[in-house]
Amino acid sequence: MSGLAAYAADEAQSRGRRYEEPAATYRGEYQRDRDRIIHSTAFRRLVYKTQVFVNHEGDLYRTRLTHSLEVSQVGRSVAAALSLNEPLIEAICLAHDLGHTPFGHAGQDELNDCMREFGGFEHNLQSLRVVDELEAKYAEFPGLNLMFETREGILKHCSKANARELGDIGQRFLNREQPGLEAQIANIADAIAYNNHDVDDGIRAGLLSVEQLRDQALFASGYEEVRRRYPDLEDRRLIYETIRRMIGAVVSDLIETTRANIEAAAPRSIDDVRMASKALVSFSDEVYEQHIALKRFLQKHLYSHEKKLKMTKRAQTIIRELFELYSADVKLLPDEFSDHAANEDEPGRARIVADYVAGMTDRYAIAEHERLL
Repeated sequence: MSGLAAYAADEAQSRGRRYEEPAATYRGEYQRDRDRIIHSTAFRRLVYKTQVFVNHEGDLYRTRLTHSLEVSQVGRSVAAALSLNEPLIEAICLAHDLGHTPFGHAGQDELNDCMREFGGFEHNLQSLRVVDELEAKYAEFPGLNLMFETREGILKHCSKANARELGDIGQRFLNREQPGLEAQIANIADAIAYNNHDVDDGIRAGLLSVEQLRDQALFASGYEEVRRRYPDLEDRRLIYETIRRMIGAVVSDLIETTRANIEAAAPRSIDDVRMASKALVSFSDEVYEQHIALKRFLQKHLYSHEKKLKMTKRAQTIIRELFELYSADVKLLPDEFSDHAANEDEPGRARIVADYVAGMTDRYAIAEHERLL
């Protein structure tokens, strides 16, 4: 791919796919990964999976699908500015939430508790499991058979115990190495997208106010600039203009700080990036503090809001009772899952049940819970 920096991920130097395939005729290999992700069943399901607000609470709130698209847009912008591999970043960003449960983090936490005796559940690991094993679309291999660097970016974090079970893709966690720059950017693009867009959804839901947010430096600077430039602006455009500036500020800072980090470290290849003592993709100290302050604010005032917690408790009940029902009688599962579960020991059956529950959309989980109970 022409125009790439020497330290970018280059498919010509890639560690390749788990199963060998003929090269694509008209696409690069990371473009091929992106296309496989977009055509996957798990990607389509993201349209009915919660970001913050459950799908039926309103049509204009973000879902896992719209969030993934927004993460991709941020990631590609940073990649273009730093001469990194855009198709690879896009593939990672679009796939990063494929393993997420229904009902967002509430669903993940409850399913993890259900799986506590069987290795736990973590959506990041589950996203890798989806693309490596669970997607069933090709005759010659399980999963999507993605490139190593795409899989590396999907697996953002991992315990040493799990890393030992994952072979080459888990080795960097044992060696304490960094992933490539594209994976590092995708990780921060995720944080940028959910921090700033959750502000928008929180205001829309009436759970956050402009007055509350004006105590946050990131919001305040953008808001005051908009008010100075457009003193008569009062409708939704005021919020949109503010959030647009918030995203612009953190993305610009990320690009400039990362460029300086790269110049200081002077990596000559992606292997040099991996061997660096710390991640090269970062915010400046000032913007990082503002970013973390906003994250803490959202945790306190949005994610822990009384109205949000009410739905959280309902979601946790649905996940637990579905898990318990399927575990007690695997014949309640669809044939493709129950047939596999029948031949497994207890941990194996639990993992199959977790795969099925995690793959549900919010509305399907609600409907299935009502049907079974």
